[in-house]
Amino acid sequence: MDFAKLPVNAGLKEVPPLTNPVIISDIHLTAQKPKTIMGFLRFMKTVAPRYAELVILGDLFDFWIGDDAMGEAQAIVSQLKLYTSTGRRVIIMQGNRDVMLGPDFAEACGAELVADPIKIDVMGRPILFSHGDAWCLRDEDYQAFRAMVRNPQWQAAVLQKPVAERIAMAKEARAKSEYDKGEKSLADMDVVERAVAEAAREAGVDMVIHGHTHRPAAHVGAAIERWVLPDWELDDTECAGRSGCITFLEGGRPQIQMF
Repeated sequence: MDFAKLPVNAGLKEVPPLTNPVIISDIHLTAQKPKTIMGFLRFMKTVAPRYAELVILGDLFDFWIGDDAMGEAQAIVSQLKLYTSTGRRVIIMQGNRDVMLGPDFAEACGAELVADPIKIDVMGRPILFSHGDAWCLRDEDYQAFRAMVRNPQWQAAVLQKPVAERIAMAKEARAKSEYDKGEKSLADMDVVERAVAEAAREAGVDMVIHGHTHRPAAHVGAAIERWVLPDWELDDTECAGRSGCITFLEGGRPQIQMF
Protein backbone atom coordinates (compact mmCIF):
# COMPACT_ATOMS: atom_id res chain seq x y z
CA MET A 1 0.00 0.00 0.00
CA ASP A 2 1.42 3.37 -1.09
CA PHE A 3 0.73 5.59 1.96
CA ALA A 4 1.35 8.73 -0.10
CA LYS A 5 -1.72 7.85 -2.22
CA LEU A 6 -4.02 7.28 0.73
CA PRO A 7 -6.91 9.78 0.71
CA VAL A 8 -5.79 11.35 3.99
CA ASN A 9 -2.35 12.09 2.54
CA ALA A 10 -3.26 12.95 -1.05
CA GLY A 11 -4.66 16.48 -0.73
CA LEU A 12 -2.67 19.38 -2.13
CA LYS A 13 -1.66 22.03 0.40
CA GLU A 14 -1.48 24.82 -2.19
CA VAL A 15 -3.24 25.51 -5.50
CA PRO A 16 -3.19 28.47 -7.92
CA PRO A 17 -5.54 31.41 -7.29
CA LEU A 18 -9.20 31.32 -8.31
CA THR A 19 -10.46 33.92 -10.77
CA ASN A 20 -14.23 33.31 -10.94
CA PRO A 21 -15.33 30.29 -8.88
CA VAL A 22 -18.65 28.68 -8.04
CA ILE A 23 -18.55 26.82 -4.72
CA ILE A 24 -20.79 23.94 -3.61
CA SER A 25 -20.82 21.26 -0.93
CA ASP A 26 -22.98 18.57 0.66
CA ILE A 27 -24.64 17.35 -2.53
CA HIS A 28 -24.78 13.79 -1.13
CA LEU A 29 -25.08 12.01 -4.46
CA THR A 30 -26.36 8.45 -4.25
CA ALA A 31 -28.46 6.16 -6.43
CA GLN A 32 -31.20 6.47 -3.80
CA LYS A 33 -31.55 10.17 -4.66
CA PRO A 34 -32.22 10.29 -8.42
CA LYS A 35 -33.67 13.82 -8.40
CA THR A 36 -30.58 15.17 -6.65
CA ILE A 37 -28.38 13.40 -9.21
CA MET A 38 -30.38 14.96 -12.05
CA GLY A 39 -30.19 18.35 -10.35
CA PHE A 40 -26.41 18.08 -10.12
CA LEU A 41 -26.06 17.00 -13.75
CA ARG A 42 -28.29 19.92 -14.78
CA PHE A 43 -26.11 22.26 -12.68
CA MET A 44 -22.99 20.93 -14.44
CA LYS A 45 -24.51 21.64 -17.84
CA THR A 46 -26.20 24.99 -17.22
CA VAL A 47 -24.64 26.76 -14.22
CA ALA A 48 -21.07 25.55 -13.75
CA PRO A 49 -19.92 26.48 -17.30
CA ARG A 50 -20.48 30.17 -16.46
CA TYR A 51 -17.52 29.97 -14.06
CA ALA A 52 -13.82 29.32 -14.47
CA GLU A 53 -13.57 27.08 -11.42
CA LEU A 54 -15.86 24.66 -9.60
CA VAL A 55 -14.96 24.19 -5.93
CA ILE A 56 -16.56 21.24 -4.11
CA LEU A 57 -16.03 21.47 -0.35
CA GLY A 58 -16.81 17.88 0.61
CA ASP A 59 -19.67 15.38 0.56
CA LEU A 60 -20.11 15.33 -3.18
CA PHE A 61 -21.18 11.74 -2.53
CA ASP A 62 -23.37 10.32 0.22
CA PHE A 63 -20.63 7.75 0.82
CA TRP A 64 -17.45 6.69 -0.95
CA ILE A 65 -15.79 3.35 -0.28
CA GLY A 66 -12.65 3.88 -2.36
CA ASP A 67 -11.54 4.96 -5.82
CA ASP A 68 -11.37 1.35 -7.00
CA ALA A 69 -15.18 1.31 -6.92
CA MET A 70 -15.76 4.58 -8.80
CA GLY A 71 -17.51 2.81 -11.68
CA GLU A 72 -20.80 3.39 -9.87
CA ALA A 73 -20.24 7.14 -10.27
CA GLN A 74 -19.22 7.15 -13.94
CA ALA A 75 -21.88 9.67 -14.96
CA ILE A 76 -20.55 12.12 -12.36
CA VAL A 77 -16.94 11.48 -13.29
CA SER A 78 -17.76 12.06 -16.95
CA GLN A 79 -19.45 15.41 -16.27
CA LEU A 80 -16.55 16.65 -14.16
CA LYS A 81 -14.06 15.48 -16.79
CA LEU A 82 -16.04 17.28 -19.50
CA TYR A 83 -15.89 20.45 -17.41
CA THR A 84 -12.11 20.30 -16.92
CA SER A 85 -11.52 19.32 -20.56
CA THR A 86 -12.67 22.82 -21.55
CA GLY A 87 -9.85 24.43 -19.58
CA ARG A 88 -11.86 25.01 -16.43
CA ARG A 89 -10.74 23.73 -13.03
CA VAL A 90 -12.36 21.48 -10.46
CA ILE A 91 -11.06 21.74 -6.90
CA ILE A 92 -12.44 19.01 -4.67
CA MET A 93 -12.14 18.39 -0.94
CA GLN A 94 -13.15 15.30 1.00
CA GLY A 95 -16.07 15.58 3.39
CA ASN A 96 -17.13 13.41 6.27
CA ARG A 97 -19.18 11.13 4.02
CA ASP A 98 -16.67 10.79 1.19
CA VAL A 99 -13.49 10.87 3.27
CA MET A 100 -12.10 7.97 1.18
CA LEU A 101 -12.19 10.02 -2.02
CA GLY A 102 -8.66 9.80 -3.36
CA PRO A 103 -6.17 10.75 -6.07
CA ASP A 104 -7.42 8.25 -8.66
CA PHE A 105 -10.86 9.83 -8.59
CA ALA A 106 -9.32 13.29 -8.91
CA GLU A 107 -7.17 12.18 -11.85
CA ALA A 108 -10.16 10.60 -13.61
CA CYS A 109 -12.00 13.94 -13.34
CA GLY A 110 -9.00 16.12 -14.13
CA ALA A 111 -9.55 17.66 -10.70
CA GLU A 112 -7.27 19.00 -7.97
CA LEU A 113 -7.79 17.14 -4.67
CA VAL A 114 -7.01 19.55 -1.83
CA ALA A 115 -6.32 19.26 1.88
CA ASP A 116 -8.79 20.43 4.53
CA PRO A 117 -8.48 23.26 5.39
CA ILE A 118 -6.71 25.13 2.60
CA LYS A 119 -6.06 28.83 1.98
CA ILE A 120 -6.75 29.91 -1.59
CA ASP A 121 -6.57 33.36 -3.13
CA VAL A 122 -9.90 34.39 -4.70
CA MET A 123 -9.91 37.54 -6.81
CA GLY A 124 -6.96 38.88 -4.82
CA ARG A 125 -8.30 37.96 -1.37
CA PRO A 126 -7.05 34.98 0.65
CA ILE A 127 -9.90 32.78 1.93
CA LEU A 128 -9.78 29.69 4.14
CA PHE A 129 -11.83 26.83 2.71
CA SER A 130 -12.93 23.80 4.72
CA HIS A 131 -15.62 21.15 4.81
CA GLY A 132 -16.24 22.37 8.36
CA ASP A 133 -16.66 19.18 10.39
CA ALA A 134 -13.27 19.59 12.09
CA TRP A 135 -14.70 22.61 13.91
CA CYS A 136 -17.75 20.80 15.36
CA LEU A 137 -15.89 20.32 18.64
CA ARG A 138 -18.94 19.99 20.88
CA ASP A 139 -19.65 16.61 19.28
CA GLU A 140 -16.88 14.62 20.95
CA ASP A 141 -18.14 11.26 19.69
CA TYR A 142 -18.03 12.48 16.12
CA GLN A 143 -14.54 13.95 16.55
CA ALA A 144 -13.30 10.55 17.76
CA PHE A 145 -14.87 8.92 14.68
CA ARG A 146 -13.37 11.62 12.44
CA ALA A 147 -9.89 10.97 13.83
CA MET A 148 -10.30 7.23 13.25
CA VAL A 149 -11.33 7.45 9.58
CA ARG A 150 -8.50 9.87 8.83
CA ASN A 151 -5.88 7.61 10.37
CA PRO A 152 -3.56 6.33 7.58
CA GLN A 153 -3.35 2.83 9.07
CA TRP A 154 -7.15 2.63 9.28
CA GLN A 155 -7.58 3.78 5.67
CA ALA A 156 -4.94 1.34 4.42
CA ALA A 157 -6.62 -1.55 6.21
CA VAL A 158 -10.10 -0.64 4.95
CA LEU A 159 -8.98 -0.27 1.34
CA GLN A 160 -7.66 -3.83 1.41
CA LYS A 161 -11.11 -5.21 2.31
CA PRO A 162 -13.46 -6.51 -0.42
CA VAL A 163 -15.80 -3.94 -1.95
CA ALA A 164 -18.90 -5.67 -0.55
CA GLU A 165 -17.50 -5.50 2.98
CA ARG A 166 -16.69 -1.81 2.57
CA ILE A 167 -20.23 -1.11 1.33
CA ALA A 168 -21.63 -2.82 4.42
CA MET A 169 -19.32 -0.75 6.64
CA ALA A 170 -20.45 2.46 4.92
CA LYS A 171 -24.13 1.61 5.32
CA GLU A 172 -23.64 0.80 8.99
CA ALA A 173 -21.79 4.07 9.60
CA ARG A 174 -24.50 5.97 7.69
CA ALA A 175 -27.29 4.42 9.77
CA LYS A 176 -25.46 5.25 13.00
CA SER A 177 -24.92 8.84 11.82
CA GLU A 178 -28.63 9.28 11.12
CA TYR A 179 -29.52 7.86 14.55
CA ASP A 180 -26.97 10.07 16.31
CA LYS A 181 -28.33 13.19 14.59
CA GLY A 182 -31.71 12.48 16.14
CA GLU A 183 -30.12 12.35 19.59
CA LYS A 184 -28.10 15.58 19.33
CA SER A 185 -29.05 19.23 19.32
CA LEU A 186 -28.32 21.55 16.40
CA ALA A 187 -25.89 23.43 18.64
CA ASP A 188 -23.96 20.23 19.34
CA MET A 189 -23.58 19.60 15.61
CA ASP A 190 -22.64 23.17 14.66
CA VAL A 191 -19.15 24.61 14.44
CA VAL A 192 -17.49 26.27 17.42
CA GLU A 193 -16.93 29.90 16.40
CA ARG A 194 -13.76 30.14 18.46
CA ALA A 195 -12.22 27.19 16.57
CA VAL A 196 -13.08 28.77 13.22
CA ALA A 197 -11.58 32.09 14.29
CA GLU A 198 -8.39 30.41 15.51
CA ALA A 199 -7.99 28.55 12.22
CA ALA A 200 -8.56 31.77 10.27
CA ARG A 201 -5.99 33.70 12.31
CA GLU A 202 -3.49 30.86 11.95
CA ALA A 203 -3.97 30.99 8.17
CA GLY A 204 -3.74 34.77 8.10
CA VAL A 205 -7.22 35.35 6.64
CA ASP A 206 -10.38 37.16 7.68
CA MET A 207 -12.85 35.09 5.66
CA VAL A 208 -13.84 31.43 5.91
CA ILE A 209 -16.13 29.40 3.64
CA HIS A 210 -17.34 25.95 4.71
CA GLY A 211 -20.18 23.46 4.43
CA HIS A 212 -21.18 20.41 6.51
CA THR A 213 -23.67 22.01 8.92
CA HIS A 214 -26.52 22.43 6.39
CA ARG A 215 -27.18 25.86 7.88
CA PRO A 216 -26.47 28.31 5.03
CA ALA A 217 -25.75 31.82 6.28
CA ALA A 218 -23.41 34.77 6.02
CA HIS A 219 -21.90 35.58 9.42
CA VAL A 220 -20.35 38.96 8.68
CA GLY A 221 -20.59 40.88 11.96
CA ALA A 222 -17.38 39.59 13.54
CA ALA A 223 -13.71 40.11 12.71
CA ILE A 224 -13.75 36.79 10.84
CA GLU A 225 -16.44 36.49 8.18
CA ARG A 226 -17.92 32.98 7.98
CA TRP A 227 -19.94 31.91 4.96
CA VAL A 228 -21.80 28.60 5.19
CA LEU A 229 -22.81 26.70 2.07
CA PRO A 230 -26.27 25.18 1.57
CA ASP A 231 -26.70 21.43 1.26
CA TRP A 232 -28.60 19.81 -1.60
CA GLU A 233 -31.78 17.77 -1.13
CA LEU A 234 -34.15 17.36 -4.07
CA ASP A 235 -35.67 13.98 -3.21
CA ASP A 236 -37.16 14.58 0.23
CA THR A 237 -40.93 14.60 -0.21
CA GLU A 238 -41.35 16.55 3.03
CA CYS A 239 -39.61 19.64 1.67
CA ALA A 240 -39.85 21.61 -1.55
CA GLY A 241 -36.29 20.77 -2.48
CA ARG A 242 -33.19 22.84 -2.01
CA SER A 243 -29.79 23.38 -3.56
CA GLY A 244 -27.41 26.28 -3.85
CA CYS A 245 -23.91 27.65 -4.11
CA ILE A 246 -21.65 30.56 -3.31
CA THR A 247 -20.40 32.81 -6.09
CA PHE A 248 -18.58 36.14 -6.08
CA LEU A 249 -19.69 39.58 -7.18
CA GLU A 250 -17.41 41.75 -9.32
CA GLY A 251 -15.86 43.38 -6.28
CA GLY A 252 -14.90 40.01 -4.82
CA ARG A 253 -17.75 39.80 -2.29
CA PRO A 254 -19.36 36.39 -1.82
CA GLN A 255 -23.06 35.77 -2.26
CA ILE A 256 -25.21 32.73 -1.46
CA GLN A 257 -27.48 31.67 -4.30
CA MET A 258 -30.30 29.17 -3.85
CA PHE A 259 -31.86 27.39 -6.82
